[in-house]
This record gives sequence, C-alpha cells and structure tokens, in this order.
Amino acid sequence: MDIRKIGVIGAGQMGNGIAHVMAVAGYEVVMSDVSQQALDGAMSSIGANLSRQAARGKISDADMKSALARITTTLKLPDIGAADLVIEAATERESIKQAIFEDLQPHLKPETILTSNTSSISITRLASRTDRPERFMGFHFMNPVPVMQLVELIRGIATDEVTYTACLGVVDRLGKTAASAEDFPGFIVNRILMPMINEAVYTLYEGVGNVNSIDQSMKLGANHPMGPLELADFIGLDTCLAIMNVLHDGLADTKYRPCPLLTKYVEAGWLGRKTSRGFYDYRGEAPIPTR
Repeated sequence: MDIRKIGVIGAGQMGNGIAHVMAVAGYEVVMSDVSQQALDGAMSSIGANLSRQAARGKISDADMKSALARITTTLKLPDIGAADLVIEAATERESIKQAIFEDLQPHLKPETILTSNTSSISITRLASRTDRPERFMGFHFMNPVPVMQLVELIRGIATDEVTYTACLGVVDRLGKTAASAEDFPGFIVNRILMPMINEAVYTLYEGVGNVNSIDQSMKLGANHPMGPLELADFIGLDTCLAIMNVLHDGLADTKYRPCPLLTKYVEAGWLGRKTSRGFYDYRGEAPIPTR
C-alpha cells in the first residue's frame, strides 16, 4: 500500500512528536485536536525542535522549512478521513479512543489503515469496535519521539499481513527500528518498565530509600540514564498509574498492583513535569525531591 498522507489525532507531546518525524520523512501530515491552543502549542514545539535539529546539523534549513510546510492542523476530526494511515495519540483512556474511532469511521477511505499509539490498551479490543479490524494495529512510539529509535508494532488478532508490512515500511522510512509485539497488556516496553517504576515507588513508600537515593542507586548502580522516579515524572504519573492498572486488570497478577503512593500523587494532581510537581518539585531553578 502506498502511504503518502498521515493523520495524527492528538496534539500533545506524543502527537506533535509523531507529526514532526512523519513530516521530516516526507509524509504529508494533518494533525487534529479538540483544542486550538493545543494545536498552536504543538506547532510551536515542532518548530523549536526542528530548529534545534537544524542547529545541530541533523537536518538542513531547507528540510526544516519543507517539513513545517507539510504539516496542517484542524479542529475537525473528519478532516483526518482522507489520510492513508491514521495514528491516534489521544489520552490513554480506552473510552476516549473508542469514541474517536467511532466518530472518524464514516469519513475514512476504505483502504485507510487505523493505528493507535496506546502504550498498554488491547489492540484487539480497540480494533473490534471499528469496521476494519484487519486494517488496525498498534503503532507505539517512545517518548520523546524525535529522539527515541524504537517503535513497537502490535498486531491485534485480526491484523492482516498487508497492514503490518505497510506500517513496517513507514517505520523503516522514519529511520527507526520496529519491535514486533504480541497483543498482551503493556506489550514489551511497558510490561517490563512500568513494574520497575512501580517497585521504585514501593521502595520509597516503604522507606527503604528516599527519592535521591533511589534514583542515584539506579543511575550509578545499574547505569540507567535516568532514575526510575525521575523517569516517572517525565512520563507522567497519571500515565504510569493507568498502565499499571491495565497490567493489573489484564493479567490478574498481584505483582502488578499499583503502589498506593503512586495513586496518592495522582489524586493530588502531582503528575510530574507537566504539572511542575511529582516525585520532584520543578518550580524552582533545579528539581527538588518531594520526599
């Protein structure tokens, strides 16, 4: 299948990163969101990130301008319908994703491939609510999208080979590496990563170590580039909690039980960097541990 136009639903951190890399790779991109402010912010972020890449010599100034020119934005979801490939990158809530696909469905071309950037929700279940489960799969980028090299490709039970091959071709064109994953909760990366973060929160909760000692231990003792609590703040504590709940509900194993302290932080609205407070307080010149 010849994929030329990409529809991206959601203009948040993941959505604007996906739009960025698709435009740099030469695809025409239309990005939609329910908020004009989010779309404006996304275009500002994309412009700044492209400028940073140009300054470092990773792309030329001409490539930067061409990439920006290939991205259009819209508040109208039906405008996404003309895309050859749609990548949904909305909030990590299944009900929201299902509603988006339901609203979009009447406007799609028969051959359009639908994908979700979900980090943990069942692809088979999402696909079953559409008119094209064979043309539906998981297309999970890592954050930040322009930097991270991996893309998880997740087949639902009905995903056909043509759809998988087409999406694999897109990943190749982006210059990224695809990891094929089966459709089980959390797929590969989050099935391994989130329990580690959750265990770090338990270590904090039980008083084994404080925020600094836990993060320093994993950075200096395990050679991790970021400590698990610092990473949780970067991802978003609400996202971490949502994924742990998916793992716990989907696999029915107590080892995936979210730490009560993680739940408490989310209930307080301390979600990490995006709210300026999480396991660290980001409101000053340097992050300060909150415990």
